[in-house]
Amino acid sequence: MKKTLAIFAGAFLLFFTSCTRDENLPTSIEEENAILEIQESDTFLTIEEINAIIDKTLFEKGTFSWDDVADNVLWSAVVHGNEMITVGYGDKGESFRIGKDSRLESIQDDILTTVATSEQQTKNELKYLSDDVLNVIDIHVTTLETIKSLKAISSIRYLEPNGYSYFTSKTDTPVSEQSRSSSGCGMSGASLNTNDYRTVTPGSLVSWTFDNHNITQAWTQSTGAGITIGVIDTGISPNQPLLNANFGDGMSIDSRTVEKYGTYIDSPWWWSNNLDGPNDKCGHGTSMAATATAPRNNDNRPVGVAYDANLISYRGTEDVLLNDYHERKGVSNALRALADRDDVKIISMSIGYLWSIGNVKDAVRYAYSKGKLIFAAGGTSTAITNSYPVIFPASMSEAIAVTGVTDASTYKRCDTCHSGPQIEFTIIMERDNNNDRTSAVLGFYGGDNDYVGGSSVATATTAGIAALVWAKYPNWSRSQVLTRLRQSSALYPNKSNTFGYGNIDANQAVQ
Repeated sequence: MKKTLAIFAGAFLLFFTSCTRDENLPTSIEEENAILEIQESDTFLTIEEINAIIDKTLFEKGTFSWDDVADNVLWSAVVHGNEMITVGYGDKGESFRIGKDSRLESIQDDILTTVATSEQQTKNELKYLSDDVLNVIDIHVTTLETIKSLKAISSIRYLEPNGYSYFTSKTDTPVSEQSRSSSGCGMSGASLNTNDYRTVTPGSLVSWTFDNHNITQAWTQSTGAGITIGVIDTGISPNQPLLNANFGDGMSIDSRTVEKYGTYIDSPWWWSNNLDGPNDKCGHGTSMAATATAPRNNDNRPVGVAYDANLISYRGTEDVLLNDYHERKGVSNALRALADRDDVKIISMSIGYLWSIGNVKDAVRYAYSKGKLIFAAGGTSTAITNSYPVIFPASMSEAIAVTGVTDASTYKRCDTCHSGPQIEFTIIMERDNNNDRTSAVLGFYGGDNDYVGGSSVATATTAGIAALVWAKYPNWSRSQVLTRLRQSSALYPNKSNTFGYGNIDANQAVQ
C-alpha cells in the first residue's frame, strides 16, 4: 500500500471542501456584510467565525496574514490559542540580533511594560518567553485593550496568535486522526515493484528515481563525504538501524556521523519546556533522512543520495503541518541550532504551512545569514487542491523551493504537488501511469522498504544532490553551489514560471 506523505492533505481537504460546500465562505451579500460587521466591532469571535474570515481571504487572495485582520479577530484568535501572542519586534526585516543590543532590549522592555499595564499586572507577574537570538517574545495576554495597545507600538514587526489552530473545529476538538495522519504520517512498509529499483554493490537498492537524475553516475565523483545535512522534520525512527548504529554500513564511511535531537515540546501549555525527544512517531522524518543519507548498505535496502554525508536530525514537529505553537517553536529552535553549527552546510525542510509564520520566518533568515543552503518543499496536498500556491517557508526568498514531477516525456507535476514561480528545481519521483509508484526508500522499521512521494521527497533528494556538489568542491560558497545546481538543470538558462530550472542532472553538477 502506498505510504501517504502529503503535506497538508487533510488541511487542504478541509479548506477546499469548505469552499466547495460554501459552508465557511460567504455565499451572499448578506453573509459578506456579516463578516465585515464582526471585523468592525469589538465582538469576541468563535473559531468558526475566525476560520470563515481566514477561508475568505485565502480564497480571494491565495494567502493570509494576521497583519491584515481587525483587532477583535486577532484578540479572539489569541484567546482561543491559550491566551498567547507571539510578538516580533525591531525594525522592518530585523529578525535577529548578534550579541547584546540596548535598543532592542529597550523595545522588549517597552512591550512588557505595555502588556503589564494593560493586563493590570506587574512585569514580574507576566508569563512570557523571550528568545535570546531572534527578536521574538511570546506573552500571555487576555484583553482586547492589550492587543490595541501592542498594535500602537511602531517598533513591533508582527503580532501572531501562534497558539491558535486553524484546523480545530467549532467545538474546540482537534481534527480527526484520519485527517491528521494524512498530514505526512505513516509507518507501514511496502513491497517494492521490481521495476522500481536496481541493485548495486554491495547489495543496495537504487530507486528508479535516482536514474532520472544520473545520481549513481555522480557517485564516481562524489558521495557527499565531509558534508553535513541538517534535516528538520519529525525525527528518526529508533527502529531503523541503518539510520542509527549501522549508519556506516556497507560501502558508506564507517566514521560518518548521525546525530539526533528534539526541539518539539509535547504539552498543551505553551510555556512548557517538556521536550519530547528525537524519535520519530510519524514516519515522515525517517523517510526524508533516508532519502538524503541512507547508507550504501549490504542489506538489500534503498540507499540515499549522499550516502557518505553526515546527518543531523531535528524532531521539530509532530507531523508536516506546522499547526501548533510547539511545532512552530520547535522548528524555529531547530533552525537556530543548525544555523550556529559551522559543520552544517545544508538544511532540508519537507514541512510547512499555508501562510507565513513569523518566528519560523525569523529563524530561516537567521540560518540564511549563517550561509546555510536551505531547501524547502513547495507543497503537497490532494489532487483536487494542488493548484494552491507554493507554501511557507518554500515561498521565502531565503529558501530554495522544490517540487515533484512525473516521468512523463514533458514536465508534469505529481498528482499532489504544487508548482509556481518560487520553484527552483524539480525531481522526478512518480510514475506517470501509476501514482502509487514513487521513490523507493528505507522503511520505518529495519526490515522494511517503502515508497515516498510528493514535494517532500523531491526536497530531500535535492538536498542530497547539493551535498554531492559541496563535497566535490568543499571550498565553494552557498552561492557557487546553487549556481552549479542551476547550470546543471534541464531548463537552464531559462526559468519556467511553474517548474523553475527543472530537473537536475547530478552527474553534470559534480563535474
